[in-house]
Amino acid sequence: MIADPAGRGTLGRVIISALARFGDREMISDGTQSLSYRDLGDRIGKAITALRELGLKRGDGIAMLTANRAEPWAILCAANLMGVRYTPMHPLAAEDDHVHIVADSLANILIVDPGKFAERAQAIRDRAPSLGAIVAMGPCDAFDDLSARIDAAAPAPLTDEAESEDIAWLVYTGGTTGRSKGVMLSHRSIVAMNQNITAEWEWPALPRYAMVTPISHAGGINLYPIMHQGGYARLLQGWDTSIFCATVEREKLNATFLVPTLINTLIDAADIRARHDLSSLEIIIYGAAPMSPDRLREGISIFGPVFLQLYGQSECPQTMTTLRKADHDLSKPERLGSCGLAAPMMDIRLLDAQLNEVASGEPGEICARGPLVMSGYWQQPEMTEQAFAGGWLHTGDVGVRDADGYITIVDRTKDMIISGGFNIYPREVEDALMSHPAIALAAVIGVPDAKWGEAVTAFVTLRAGASVDATTLQQLVKDKRGGPWAPKSVEFVAELPLTGLGKLDRKTLRAPYWEGRSRAVS
Repeated sequence: MIADPAGRGTLGRVIISALARFGDREMISDGTQSLSYRDLGDRIGKAITALRELGLKRGDGIAMLTANRAEPWAILCAANLMGVRYTPMHPLAAEDDHVHIVADSLANILIVDPGKFAERAQAIRDRAPSLGAIVAMGPCDAFDDLSARIDAAAPAPLTDEAESEDIAWLVYTGGTTGRSKGVMLSHRSIVAMNQNITAEWEWPALPRYAMVTPISHAGGINLYPIMHQGGYARLLQGWDTSIFCATVEREKLNATFLVPTLINTLIDAADIRARHDLSSLEIIIYGAAPMSPDRLREGISIFGPVFLQLYGQSECPQTMTTLRKADHDLSKPERLGSCGLAAPMMDIRLLDAQLNEVASGEPGEICARGPLVMSGYWQQPEMTEQAFAGGWLHTGDVGVRDADGYITIVDRTKDMIISGGFNIYPREVEDALMSHPAIALAAVIGVPDAKWGEAVTAFVTLRAGASVDATTLQQLVKDKRGGPWAPKSVEFVAELPLTGLGKLDRKTLRAPYWEGRSRAVS
């Protein structure tokens, strides 16, 4: 293995170090299976043997479609040590998206949770002939049982076979063309994220982390710093306010990551909160969606000064900036709308169209350099070149920096909608709507919504003599893209505003809803 002269490290080093240091401490539980650090190390070693038996080697790829279970974390750690890239698949995405991701990522093996995704896996197999194999984490008539293979395997030695610039995670994010694109996150990138999170976030002395968001996304990638600190992760199967509160109380959980939609739900569930002792919560991390400063104040009045905001994107994960607990200062209300200060390891600048840094108080595109940034877009050299124009990662977000260095996001150069923590691109929804024979043209925007942050709202024009109702269109989008993409409302209009170049003018559509408000995101 080639030495890493820059000392940037790999996830294998993070994992092996944690396993050696924390031994018999409880590491992860999904309510059915519980693993100590020692148990996890044994499971990782067995998984390495099983994956090698399936032919996997450094540079290959796996994709996983699973619920929040302990087993996938052991398999992912095994892949990290082997130098095998991992592609997460969102459990709520539509079949077309899953097929595209499996095919585009060149995954050698798809690993699925048979209890939830056996039928979807069969559909993927039929439509993605390049896929090498599908295996299940448990008994399944259609696929080989990987869990049984792991149970029977002899554990391999835990040796780090990866290098710093190897792709660790290949994460798919929405694209304005309607096809998601793969973001290449190297070991270097995620190790930098781990170091930022561990050092910058105000964790309890020993984190006990409630994870309700999918293990495939932000909830899962946060498990590295939990392991780094010798903490414990309790995986929950989605959001249920009563179950969340009961689990926090029973297991004395002291940390969690929630999108603002879930925080709002928790704030509003006064009757449920009253039945449970939630005083163990020392940090509530939030991000991925807009959060109203008024709601933040309400949350602080209930839970105390426990809120911490992250700002990042798939291309620069989790820690471009942080608004720490100490920054949620009610005596400085303007700070509550900010996304905080740049991480120490990152160079974050606000640039104009000529790549000149703008003055304090002036809007500019948020651009980044540093060890956190992606390696580029998978098999998309032209898009990679555009994203790194001038040597900076261009986020597509417009922000303003105050005299103290705090950044507030005021708009997006892209039209992405963030609804309930999901990144939704208008073109994805528009294409689905326009697949209906009655629709002549469709435009989709996000409008302010107290529950979702932004609600997906569609405007459509009908073909002459055609008719269709809103419910049919909402179901169409749900079937084609997935539930979060379905418009919360559909407006039928005679015509849609267009720019001088004949493009949909979403800015004009948004104006009545956002007038006098900043479209700030976390």
